[in-house]
Amino acid sequence: MKKVGILTGGGDCPGLNPVIRAVVRYAVQEGYQVVGIKNGWKGLIENDTVELNLQSVSGILPKGGTILCTSRTNLYKKEADAKKAKENLKKMGLEALIAVGGEDTLGVANKLYKDGFNVVGAPKTIDNDLNCTDVTFGFDTAINIVTEAIDRLHTTAESHNRVMVVEVMGRHAGWIALESGLAGGADVILIPEVPVDMEEVCDIIKKRHSRGKNFSIVVVAEGAQFKKGTMVTQEEKLDAFGHVRLGGMGQRVAEEIEKKTGYETRVTVLGHIQRGGTPTAFDRVLGTRFGIKAMELVLKKDYGKMASIQGNKIIAVPLDAAVSELKTVDMEFYNLAKIFFG
Repeated sequence: MKKVGILTGGGDCPGLNPVIRAVVRYAVQEGYQVVGIKNGWKGLIENDTVELNLQSVSGILPKGGTILCTSRTNLYKKEADAKKAKENLKKMGLEALIAVGGEDTLGVANKLYKDGFNVVGAPKTIDNDLNCTDVTFGFDTAINIVTEAIDRLHTTAESHNRVMVVEVMGRHAGWIALESGLAGGADVILIPEVPVDMEEVCDIIKKRHSRGKNFSIVVVAEGAQFKKGTMVTQEEKLDAFGHVRLGGMGQRVAEEIEKKTGYETRVTVLGHIQRGGTPTAFDRVLGTRFGIKAMELVLKKDYGKMASIQGNKIIAVPLDAAVSELKTVDMEFYNLAKIFFG
């Protein structure tokens, strides 16, 4: 029986299980055995696998996270790991490997393809910053969670005459901050693509107060930076892909607002709440469509490609192009949002 492998790498998000389910359902229909590789690229190094069948994926459509588990492992960081992973991949006898992940996971997938292995990808990241696709699954669920949180903060902010700062995810791209902030009626939205000018932020809040608005909502992406500044980090230690752990930007912004305006300010860090829970209907359908497309690419032997949505069409794009650069916020879109600031 022909075999196809699948793994999920990087940060978890709602929509991963719908992808796995779709791949398995389609693969079994076409006479394939599906090998699930556990814990992302770490599982490939350790040869940690599980057989996936119709029973395995029954009931997982509405579940968040990933039944295969995940890790932030870069198998190309150490030569010995890369060698071991390639040996295991050959031993598995897979016709192809489907890698589901974001920039880092698919970057590794692209290197494997260039090293001669049959690999295809499916785009996942709540940050929505992967190139060559209009949207990634997980993003819709994340912005719905953040929007609900902002809605809840409106009532407590107004009751206490406070400024509420909401820190959301977004290392290099401010898609979550922008879309949830716009949907939630935020008064200021701070994103990594635009250096933060605290004088301007405080002027906006003061003007609101001068016309009788005694509360404000400020949404800030964790990767936002002050003018002539650097990212605010929790620690200097780097992960396997060379990223620092971000965190604390919301607190810094809140402190500056309170100091410069005198208004009582509180900060809420949503953190991994944005990644958790049940996927929205949109993400369930998108994940399913990506999974079907990924398996279709395997059947066509069209390797080195990633499933992508452009308009309402699911198409294949080169992995090389998908990981070549990040998709950052469109400034025309951001300027639209600024109409509502203050």
